[in-house]
Amino acid sequence: MAEIWIFAESREQTLELLNAGRSLAGELGAQVVAFALESGLAQEYASHGADEVLVLPPLAGDQPLEAYVPVIAEEAGRVRPDIFLIGGAQRGKEMAARIAARLDTGLCSGCTGLRLDENKQLVMERMLFGGAAVQTVVCAARPQMAAVPPRTFEPAVPQAGREAKVRELPPVSVSPVTVVKRTPKVRETVDITEAKVVVCVGRGVEKKEDIGLAEELARVLGGEVGCSRPVAEELQWLPEDVYIGISGKKVKPELYVGVGVAGQIQHVTGMRDSKVVLAINRDENAPIFDAADYGIVGDLYDAVPKLVKELKNALKI
Repeated sequence: MAEIWIFAESREQTLELLNAGRSLAGELGAQVVAFALESGLAQEYASHGADEVLVLPPLAGDQPLEAYVPVIAEEAGRVRPDIFLIGGAQRGKEMAARIAARLDTGLCSGCTGLRLDENKQLVMERMLFGGAAVQTVVCAARPQMAAVPPRTFEPAVPQAGREAKVRELPPVSVSPVTVVKRTPKVRETVDITEAKVVVCVGRGVEKKEDIGLAEELARVLGGEVGCSRPVAEELQWLPEDVYIGISGKKVKPELYVGVGVAGQIQHVTGMRDSKVVLAINRDENAPIFDAADYGIVGDLYDAVPKLVKELKNALKI
């Protein structure tokens, strides 16, 4: 029977990949096999769509997550699953490349779309040229591997009463790589990718102090402030942690408000999955309006205070 395998370095992304895997399994007539970093996650993965859960052994304190590569590759080499989906976060992308090399198969990194063609072959999609084009990738070897960025798919919905076969994998051999020290990066802001509302500042804002307009709008909406790349990297008005775009953060909020954002493709790639997009720009030909559900053509210095006032009245703040 065909198998679809799933590995991610976090519980959240495993649930997202289970959604994608379950959809493909229905068309392919395959079972879904998920890796778990701890045994306590096995039942949760089963209820979210896994038919089998492979529990990875605990790592020693000085072993990195990459120490799992030989174990996963050996198991995959023995079974040769039809499809292998790996969470494409920073460490996951590196692990995916190493596993693909060991299995002598191809890998579609940065995969944002998955479907089966008429021959039940996996067709993988990823963005090219800053999001201006979509490349389709087909892998002739097995497994067909894809590294999928976080938040590409919605998490799988749990189903009561689902059970899965659970199997523990053998211990990890001692890795020649030793972690000498871990120093967490100091985060200056909240994780903007988790925000339900994002108010994004662009180059239409004339000076740093005026970002306060966007911050007030974000407070009224219960959201967070982000920015386009030039605001963070060139002007350094906001931390790089909050700039949105192809080389920055990818957000998927319930509401995105672009304040003075031009909307070049490099930026739109990072917010295109927002559920509702409101754009405020005085240039009626700004590209951001092509991606917007609602648009206000006008000076942000006039529009934003009026919008804040109306929201406060409506929300009785």
